[in-house]
Amino acid sequence: MLNIFFGDMPEAIYNTSVYFKNTYKDSWITKDLSKEMIKDIDKSVVLDSARIDSPIFGVMSPVQLSGGVKTLLLIANDKKHIFNASNCGDNCAKWLLEIAKNEKVTINLRHLMDFGDQEFKIRVINTGAIVKNMSQLVYEAGELV
Repeated sequence: MLNIFFGDMPEAIYNTSVYFKNTYKDSWITKDLSKEMIKDIDKSVVLDSARIDSPIFGVMSPVQLSGGVKTLLLIANDKKHIFNASNCGDNCAKWLLEIAKNEKVTINLRHLMDFGDQEFKIRVINTGAIVKNMSQLVYEAGELV
């Protein structure tokens, strides 16, 4: 299940791009989930653990991925830390739900992310409420962000 803490969370890693640059592992890049996220969000193809083919930048290193993809990769692979997912756009929301399908995932958000029209299950840590759609999430998070 996806757990979200809205607002300032001192223990959350805020600058995910810098953290990613200094901690990511090559093995993260070639996982199937990673390849799918990179293709969907950055429209890029993973060639190997060190090279990604981008339609904008050409062949690039993983540190040149978008902030959203880097944050998703951290959330999917570093279970010891909580990351500020406000570095992600709404196009990352479905991937946050996907990562949290089979495991407990906790993120920090400093804005209200659009998780779309489908039903989901998110726990708002600030209030303890479990919400199942955007209307409920807006109601719970409205005073927090």
